[in-house]
Parts: sequence; structure tokens; C-alpha cells
Amino acid sequence: MYAVIRSGGKQYRVSPGETIRVDKLPGKTGSEVKFDQILSVHTDEKKFVSGKNASGATVTGKIVSHDRYPKIKVIKFKTGGQYKITRGHRQDFTSVQVSGIEIG
Repeated sequence: MYAVIRSGGKQYRVSPGETIRVDKLPGKTGSEVKFDQILSVHTDEKKFVSGKNASGATVTGKIVSHDRYPKIKVIKFKTGGQYKITRGHRQDFTSVQVSGIEIG
């Protein structure tokens, strides 16, 4: 069984027992998370639920950790001059272990 959820403007394919990295979510480590925006659900009986029927489903999980991705360096420069800028960025993420998918 798996579901496609939307979190932070991105879509994720999740199944029970799987750990995913999503954009930073509020909450402490160990707390429960409920994803409400379910796009589709595929059950073990080869049943595919999507659209209005999938909106009644819920995906629950547990926050495992809050962390940051490795730094990405961005360099801008122009030839023939003394223009060079170096910037870095580290994106925050939350690791969530999916505990269950329920069709309601």
C-alpha cells in the first residue's frame, strides 16, 4: 500500500514504515504528524483511489529528526571585471517515519 501526499509544495510517494525528508514542519522530535493533502492511494487489492475519494484518507507519521542538507555554493561572476560573489545555502528538513495510511 502506498499514497501520494503533498507537503510544502512538493509531492511524495510514501508507504508505511518508510522514512521521508520533507520541508521543515512544526513540532518536536517524537511528536505525531498528520498529512491531510492526499492526492492518491493505491491499496494491496489493486484498488486505486484518487481525487475526491482520496481526500478522505489520512497519512500519519512520527517526526524522527530536524536537520539541514549539506551546503550548496552559488558563485556569480562577470569576466573582465572585479565582480565575483560567493553565497551558500543550507535548506532545513524534517525526517518523518510514516506509520500508517487509512482510507476514510
